[in-house]
Amino acid sequence: MRDVAIVAFAQTRHTGHDTGLTEPELIGPVIGEVKERTGLKRFGFTCSGSCDYLAGAPFSFVSALDALAAWPPISESHVEMDGAWALYEAWVRLQHGDIDSALVYGFGKSSLGDLRTIMTLQLDPYYLAPLGLDQLSYAALQANAAGADRAELDEIVRRSRADGRRNPYALDLADPEGEDVAVRPLKATDVPPITDGAAAIVLAAGDLASRLCPRPAYIRGIAHRTEPHYLGMRDLARSASAADAARAAGVGKGPVEVAELHAQFPHEKIILREALGLRDDTEINPSGGPLAANPVMATGLIRIGEAARRVHDGAARRTVGHATSGPCLQQNLVTVLEA
Repeated sequence: MRDVAIVAFAQTRHTGHDTGLTEPELIGPVIGEVKERTGLKRFGFTCSGSCDYLAGAPFSFVSALDALAAWPPISESHVEMDGAWALYEAWVRLQHGDIDSALVYGFGKSSLGDLRTIMTLQLDPYYLAPLGLDQLSYAALQANAAGADRAELDEIVRRSRADGRRNPYALDLADPEGEDVAVRPLKATDVPPITDGAAAIVLAAGDLASRLCPRPAYIRGIAHRTEPHYLGMRDLARSASAADAARAAGVGKGPVEVAELHAQFPHEKIILREALGLRDDTEINPSGGPLAANPVMATGLIRIGEAARRVHDGAARRTVGHATSGPCLQQNLVTVLEA
């Protein structure tokens, strides 16, 4: 395998409402920032992650290419997934050996529609969708199955929001108060905030990585796994796919100083910590995580970028970035980064 590293990461200052920016206008500044940091104007490969349902238009990712100045023609691909899966595709592409750089980005404007209704479209249309399950309903099923202590969930939310207030890119959310129930046992403050935002990452292979970044975050392991679509075929209190991906990526081969987990609900943080086998001294989601900012289709990529940033600035030598997709942690991607 070729050595591939994250050499630049940028994200928007996320908002909880529509600021009127088009998707190219949202993406453009982060693309410009990673270009400036690396000095690269063109890349061997470009891959993006987004969701047409969020934009309410087919092939909406094509219009987003206006932010890239894609002329002369570029080698480009797209995944209808979180940008973390675009990063995986780019990593595979770099393994071919004929290119040395890749640009990855993800974006989403959740404010444009009803996210609870939109996310129902990822369910099986014959057996699950007709039940009327939405994003909060199946999250509540999992929270009940996990049996987490209410005080522990409240502390996770409080800490996430406090960390988010120290993060200039996250939302400024107050500490949780009251007993406003969303779908029992989940409170309204357990639900990730509606967020618009984007993020970009540059990957570089071989000697190029050390030339572009003084402290590259090398991808020493990356893997993703999935579980059955139907919720009744899984133990919702655990995440077998996250555990399998963590083993394949080599999380347990050394101490993890920082882990950025794509935990959209507080009980997911508890399930993922156990699945990844993280020790008590591992710092989890110091950025605030998805409970402080959740730009759908970019949240997982941001987790990897935040984990890489800790390596770039010398705060950690070994970190983990995690992304998930599907109902109740159905699909999980784990990336191990090292200085």
